[in-house]
Amino acid sequence: MNIGELSKSSGVNAKLIRHYESIGLIPETRRNENGYRMYSEDDVHYVRFIKRSRELGFSLEDIKSLIGLWKNKSRSSKQVKQLAEKHLEELNLKLKQIKDMADTLKHLVHHCHGDHRPDCPILKQLETN
Repeated sequence: MNIGELSKSSGVNAKLIRHYESIGLIPETRRNENGYRMYSEDDVHYVRFIKRSRELGFSLEDIKSLIGLWKNKSRSSKQVKQLAEKHLEELNLKLKQIKDMADTLKHLVHHCHGDHRPDCPILKQLETN
């Protein structure tokens, strides 16, 4: 199949597929006599795996590790779990940071009169911090 068909089968655009191939997430594929990349069903699985991993927020570096574990049939699930737990900790930290930002902004919005007066605690906070 060509890159357009792979894109359609996987739900990932062709430019991103080329990028994944260039950084080694997808094994380099064969080319036909005209130089066009030719992909297999295995490539569809790779791209879908990468897509699902990205949807969960894994970094490209972590995805490379996950692919290595996925392809290594002698792996232990402990390795996979450790990688997932590390990522979960990072996500929880990001959630806390976002909640803290939202709480601060909510407080500032509550104290801003939003009328004709020029005084605004939102701008004061941005200026001082």
